[in-house]
Amino acid sequence: MDTATAGLTFRDATDADVDALVELIESAYRGDSSRVGWTTEADILEGQRTDPEGVLAVVRSPDSRLLTVERDGRVIACCQLEHRGDHAYFGMFAVSPALQGGGLGKVIIAEAERAARESWGVREMHMTVISVREDLIAWYERRGYRRTGRMTPFPYGDERFGIPQRDDLQFELLVKELV
Repeated sequence: MDTATAGLTFRDATDADVDALVELIESAYRGDSSRVGWTTEADILEGQRTDPEGVLAVVRSPDSRLLTVERDGRVIACCQLEHRGDHAYFGMFAVSPALQGGGLGKVIIAEAERAARESWGVREMHMTVISVREDLIAWYERRGYRRTGRMTPFPYGDERFGIPQRDDLQFELLVKELV
């Protein structure tokens, strides 16, 4: 076992995890703390990435799991898995900025794919990524995801998703076959 996977515990989040998960997700994407890692959105979005209500909704949804990753009893990463008929949706992916770049993300996404296959028998994983995040999209492509060119609009004006710093944001659907 390499250092990226040493001592990891995977489990479903509970209501008691909400505050720690919001803090983790915010630290990975927003503000100066996010600049330590490479997944920051601080240059394209300000404001919040999520809130306790949004995380709690995922935790409590019967069709979702918020996979929580711990090391030494501390939450260090998470991702949402949602059963959507013939596929699963992957979202709310966050790794502690100080731990990014060490292979942890690869381990977590592989576990998420395995869990979706085993739990729901799905054959595809879907996700949406802000289309201007070329570095992040390239990372997912290296994990076997393909760009579809199918775009959905960014929710401008809904500050629950952040305050855009540019006017060309949209989400692109990425898809991977789970075999």
